[in-house]
Amino acid sequence: MPASIILSNLSLSTPDGRSLFSNIDLTFGAERTGLVGRNGVGKTTLLASMSGERLPQAGRVVVNGTVGLLRQDVQLFAGATVADLFGSRGQLALLRRAERGEASADDLAEVDWTLEARLQAALARLGFDLAPDTELERLSGGQITRVRLAALAFAGPDFLLLDEPTNNLDQDGRKAVIDLLAAWRGGAIVVSHDRRLLDTMDAIVELTSLGATRYGGNWSRFREQKAVELAAVRHDLAHAERRLSEIDGKAQEAAEKKARKDSGGRKKHAKGDMPRILAGARKDRSEDTGGKTAQIAERLRAEALEAVDTARRRIEILQPLSVKLPATGLPAGREVLWLDRVSAGYRPEQPVLRDLSLAVVGPERIALVGPNGSGKTTLLKLIDGELRPFSGTLRVRPDFARFDQKVSLLDPSISILENFGRLNPKAGANECHAALARFMFRADAALQVAGSLSGGQMFRAGLACVLGGSSPPSLLILDEPTNHLDIESIEAVEAGLRAYDGALLVVSHDEAFLQAIGITRRIDVAATVLRTHSGIV
Repeated sequence: MPASIILSNLSLSTPDGRSLFSNIDLTFGAERTGLVGRNGVGKTTLLASMSGERLPQAGRVVVNGTVGLLRQDVQLFAGATVADLFGSRGQLALLRRAERGEASADDLAEVDWTLEARLQAALARLGFDLAPDTELERLSGGQITRVRLAALAFAGPDFLLLDEPTNNLDQDGRKAVIDLLAAWRGGAIVVSHDRRLLDTMDAIVELTSLGATRYGGNWSRFREQKAVELAAVRHDLAHAERRLSEIDGKAQEAAEKKARKDSGGRKKHAKGDMPRILAGARKDRSEDTGGKTAQIAERLRAEALEAVDTARRRIEILQPLSVKLPATGLPAGREVLWLDRVSAGYRPEQPVLRDLSLAVVGPERIALVGPNGSGKTTLLKLIDGELRPFSGTLRVRPDFARFDQKVSLLDPSISILENFGRLNPKAGANECHAALARFMFRADAALQVAGSLSGGQMFRAGLACVLGGSSPPSLLILDEPTNHLDIESIEAVEAGLRAYDGALLVVSHDEAFLQAIGITRRIDVAATVLRTHSGIV
């Protein structure tokens, strides 16, 4: 039987009992499927149910074959090695004893003489040349993710279940993941916000509050289909609103007609032109007919209202964010940031950045690029004042805002609305609500406590509070802004940044994001540091 994963009438909930989705029917085969949806909709929980780690509240998960799950975060024990991720520490130790001539005859019968070569081949598929006994504490988070993926593929399951496999990976790491999946002959179900990766998928499954929908083709094809769907839903909404207006108009017309008729009957009865029995019968028939007519009208109105509400909910899911922001007033020739032969880091005897010079003038949009560990985040901390330079000169305009991945500029203990007021003390109540509404925090949504928001909501709230005021900062500093955001949130952030006319300094490995926000210059931090070390700059 071909390998497959079948979800039948599946319902899942969070540990605290909140329903995620109900009655989902899906089938996955030997193809690459991207699983997308808003943060908190249940993508990770769905992967866990496919791997057998989570039991559904209702329905069934039938797995024909084997699965391997790559989680977003894994706790590693002290002294763990690459071999531990492959589950091969014991076999590798036996191989070493055999190579030293210390193995017994029984041990020799169990030795896998090809193990080390196979481990190194698996690592090479993800771009590594590492010894299996390399300690993981020597590797970066992105490197560990790649080793974990190599180990997962090494086990050869029928299905790879990957939860955000390219998070924190540099361009080489992302390409290695794409190449691995391109050569994979089993099934793969990938939760990701990496649009470059999703463009290599064979199908996209979208999870929303309304359920799960499968779309054939890659991410770009999915977006085309969603655009068509949005146009159709807008048409449905317009039709439903016209239908509701017609029903209300006819109901009003009928009510006025009945009122005129009833008024005429009362006048005749008052004049004595109609026998009492006949007048009473007509009154009863009128009330009966009026009651039935009112019931029919109310039913039709309820159906029309439901159609309007359904269309509006669909548009809320499909509608991209579009915002108009106040201008920063930053002149084209104004110095925003200046570094002259700056050295900085965490230990004076071993600086991460050395003799670095950099200038940002006017509303430039600059991407800081380079491999993991090249010093990009160190540079942002230096500009922000979190680090002080060991030597050199640094100038930065005072009206800047830095967004780290936790959006620390927001106070998590108060509401979005209160945060807006704290960061924009001169803004009135109407201005606060209007600015937040532009970022999809309308009415009661603006009253949510910041600490209760998902990662995507938190970043969007931060942008709303910083960019929505009457005087937005002239420089925005963003450190990996798309990490842990769902694609809807990424596109919302992109829309906000496209409308921003100040200077941008961005660290990101998300090429689609950099293109979407209109980057005008790229600075390779690793190459810049290398040139300065060599005396070229």
